[in-house]
Amino acid sequence: MAQRLDGQVAIITGAARGTGEATARRFVEEGARVLLADVLDDRGRQVAAELGEHAMYQRLDVTQAGDWKAAVAAVVDRFGDPGVLVNNAAILDVGSIAEMDPAILTQIIAVNQIGPYLGIQAVIDPMKRLGGGSIVNVASIDAIEGSNGVAAYTSSKWGLRGLSKAAAVELGCHGVRVNTVCPGGGSSEMTAPFVAEAVERLQGRKERLPDRPIPPFNRRGALTDFANAIVWLASEQSSYVSGIDLTVDGAFTAGKVEPGAPFS
Repeated sequence: MAQRLDGQVAIITGAARGTGEATARRFVEEGARVLLADVLDDRGRQVAAELGEHAMYQRLDVTQAGDWKAAVAAVVDRFGDPGVLVNNAAILDVGSIAEMDPAILTQIIAVNQIGPYLGIQAVIDPMKRLGGGSIVNVASIDAIEGSNGVAAYTSSKWGLRGLSKAAAVELGCHGVRVNTVCPGGGSSEMTAPFVAEAVERLQGRKERLPDRPIPPFNRRGALTDFANAIVWLASEQSSYVSGIDLTVDGAFTAGKVEPGAPFS
């Protein structure tokens, strides 16, 4: 079976763990040469070493235009012009709108929204030289619907969807496709710091919480589910697909299974 990304050069941010790591591994399996970018240096270098000669690691703070310039220069020098960019790096904080420190909100938007903007700027010239490319922005189902406690994160991901659509229109004349993936899950390490707080908060409630509707699928999404969607958007199999929001959530945002209602 032919490799879907054979000959492609890609930059993947947040590639030291979680969805970014899973995506980097799938890209190499599909024949791509990949620059893994992150600020977790030890883990990033370890993953790149495990992937072998078709991978390299570069420290990249996505909020710094200089870091983007250096990363693009490094991948061009090692592998050639990048035809794929996966903007996956993101941060999360949990808190009510009333409690959220504006400085935290600013930081979340800087990483989750401005970072991808700078990344798109950085790869325009290389992709023009190639005659086209694919940019995949990794958002979340929180970019499709709202939820309490994550207003800062949610607003940054809705903004990322808007950036994708505007970039798809603006860069289409250069053969550059821009799409958004909205996973129904992601790195457990990103959410881990908030899980204990949530458990404690629920245990402290005296009133009974309302029952939640049941998700349609009886399993959680795996990182490979999200990585496979990104591979497809990066490949020529989606050559006429641009400006879409690809929700990968097992129909979670499509509707809910209501307990007690008719069921097949």
